[in-house]
This record gives sequence, C-alpha cells and structure tokens, in this order.
Amino acid sequence: MNLISKFEIEKTNEKIRNFKKLNVLKGYEIITESLIFKMYDVFGRNALLSLLYQVGTVPGLTIAKRIKKKYNKEIFGILESFELLLSELKEYYSIQITNVEEDDEKIRFIIENRCFLRNSYKHRKRLKPGKAFCRVNKGYFEKALKEMLGETIKRVEINFLDDNVEKDVCEEEIIFFK
Repeated sequence: MNLISKFEIEKTNEKIRNFKKLNVLKGYEIITESLIFKMYDVFGRNALLSLLYQVGTVPGLTIAKRIKKKYNKEIFGILESFELLLSELKEYYSIQITNVEEDDEKIRFIIENRCFLRNSYKHRKRLKPGKAFCRVNKGYFEKALKEMLGETIKRVEINFLDDNVEKDVCEEEIIFFK
C-alpha cells in the first residue's frame, strides 16, 4: 500500500517546478561563504589563506603556459605580460593601471580591479573585499606573472589597498621586485 499517490506527486511537482532561470550566482555565493568559514573554523586562518592562495596558483600557471605557447615565447616584459594576461581574462577582470612608481629595487603598479569575485561577495555579510576569498586572485596573478617574467624579476606581490565602493573596484598594488 502506497501512502503517497501518483496524483499527489504530480500536484507537488507542479508546485515546486521552476521554469525560470536558476540563480546560479546566488547559490555559488552561499556555498562559497559557507566553505570559506567552515575551512576557517576547522583549519584556522593561516591554513585557509594558504589553501585559497594555492587554489589560485593552479589556473595561474595554466594560463601562463597557454600564453607562452600561444606567442611561442618563454619570457615577457612587465607591461607585455600584464597586457597579454589581462587580454586573455577580459571576461573575468576589468583592470586599469592608475599609477606607476619605480626605483632601483621595484616597480609598483597601483591598479583598480573589478574582478569576477566582486559580485560573489558583494551581498555576503562575512565575505569582504581584500580578505580571505581574494587570496585566490592573489595566487592566480602572482603565479601567472612570475611564470611569464621568469628570472627577470625576483618575485611579484599583489596587495589589497582599499575597497572603492563608489567606483565598484578594489584598489590594489602589484609590486615587481627586481
């Protein structure tokens, strides 16, 4: 004996069916926020930041290799690598260089960055610009740029400076250590 009839199932299906477009980004935001804070609770801050950074380095290395192959070149200049990388990423990032400072030890770009992650954390109370989630971007760009620049620089470092809500961008610095 069935407790639930076929008719009742069909009625329920009619009520719960969604013919509209699914809100994928909203679901992604909820899961991402939960994932990040659960990792923080279980593993601690340092492990979380390290893991998120490492998650970014994998696609960073992949895109650098793809660009090297596409242009049949192993080493690029700083502006060249920056331009080629961001040309490949136009669907995910809108970046503008607003200032450049150079001395004997480093070249420092100040940038405005509107990235694909921005909308993901904009509506989440616990995800903030420049915090844990942004470590993915940090790992991504540092790895990709270092890979494209090779031994011409010691290291690349990207740091969050400010959240410019009015322009809807993060202000960041990219430092190329000579």
